[in-house]
Amino acid sequence: MNTSQRETVIVGGGQAGLALSYYLKQGGREHVVLERAPAVANAWRNQRWDSFTLVTPNFQVRMPGAEYEGNDPYGFMPLADVVKYFDDYVQHFDLPVHCSVEAHSVEKTREGYLVRASEGTYEAENVVIATGLYQAPKIPKLNEHLPEEILQIHSMNYKNPSSLPAGVVLVVGTGQSGAQIAEELYQSGRKVYLSVGSAGRVPRRFRGRDINDWFTRIGLFDTKVEELKSPHDKFAYHPQISGKNGGHSLNLHQFARDGVVLLGHVRDAREGKLILAPDLHETLEKVDQFEIDALQKINDYIDRTGLRVSVDGGRERLPVVDTDGYPIQKRGVTRFDGLYFLGMPWLYNRKSGILFGVGEDAAYLAEHIAARSTARVPIALSA
Repeated sequence: MNTSQRETVIVGGGQAGLALSYYLKQGGREHVVLERAPAVANAWRNQRWDSFTLVTPNFQVRMPGAEYEGNDPYGFMPLADVVKYFDDYVQHFDLPVHCSVEAHSVEKTREGYLVRASEGTYEAENVVIATGLYQAPKIPKLNEHLPEEILQIHSMNYKNPSSLPAGVVLVVGTGQSGAQIAEELYQSGRKVYLSVGSAGRVPRRFRGRDINDWFTRIGLFDTKVEELKSPHDKFAYHPQISGKNGGHSLNLHQFARDGVVLLGHVRDAREGKLILAPDLHETLEKVDQFEIDALQKINDYIDRTGLRVSVDGGRERLPVVDTDGYPIQKRGVTRFDGLYFLGMPWLYNRKSGILFGVGEDAAYLAEHIAARSTARVPIALSA
C-alpha cells in the first residue's frame, strides 16, 4: 500500500478530531483526519435515539470557529441539527477528513510514528488519538445467561419505542441515556422496569437559571483532573437530566409515581431469572443527596457573591494507558513526543469530553504540535 507523509495524523473524526483539525488548518499545519465511519460525527449520527437532543444548552456548543450565536441560547439542539452542525463545520473550514478509513495500528519509529490504515500507511511526526472514551458498548457478562428469546439492546442501538417488540421493557442503568430512554418508553405506554444505578440527579432549572448556567458560573466545568478525589472519578456518570421538549428535570420518584417499577442493581442472571441487589432505597438516597449537594454549592456561590436571583523503527508497544485503560497524559500530551489524546472526559477538566470544552483542549494541542514541529517554522495560531 502507498506510504504518505503528514506532519500530524488525527485518528477520529468526531468533535475532538475536528476541533484540532480546525486549529491546525488555521495555523497552516499539514495534517489529515482519519475517520473509520462513512461520515464525521458518527456517534452523534448513528448511536443516538430518534428523539435525542443535547442535554447541554445551546450556549455551550463551542466548537472553535463555530461557537453558537443563534437566538435560542438556552434551547437544546435536536439530533438532526447536531449532525448538520458537524457536516457544515467540515465543509465550511474545508477540513482534510478521510472517511471510511480505519487506523489499524500506530508504531513508534526513530523519526516519529507509522500509522497503518485501511487506505495506506502514513509517516507522521505527531499522532493524536481523538476517538473519545466510549468506543464499544459495555455489556455485562450476565447477558449470556438470559434466554435467547429476550431481545437485548444497548442504548446506542435504541431508536424509539416502536422499534422494540411488544411487551414489558427492563432498562438497566439510570445515567442520562438510561433515564431518558426509560421516560420515553413509559410515556409511550410501555410497562417499564428500571434497574437504578448510581448516577445522581440535578434539576433542569434552579433559581431562575438553567443548571448548566450555574455550573458554569461556579466553575464546576473548570475542575482540574488533579482536583478529583480519586482517579476513578473520571468515569463517574453524568447526572440525570433531559433537553427534550425544551429541557426538563428527570426524577426517579416521579417515574415511580407514573408507574415505573424501580429495582436495585442487577447482580446476575440464572436459569432465565435476574438476581437483584436489595439496594434500591440506599441508591435512591444517594441520587437525592447528589442533588442536595449540587444545589448547596450554587446557594453558597449566590450568598458569597451577593447575586440577586429568584428563589427557585521496529514495532514497539507503547505503555500509554493506566490500569483502568485510561490514557497516561497531561492535558492530552503523553510522554512520547508527538503522541496525543483528545476528546475524553477529564483529560484536563470536567468539560474536556463535551462540546463545551473540547475546543480549548484542541487549541492547546494545536499549539503544542506547532511548537515541536521540525517540518516548518512555527506559525502563530489564530483564535
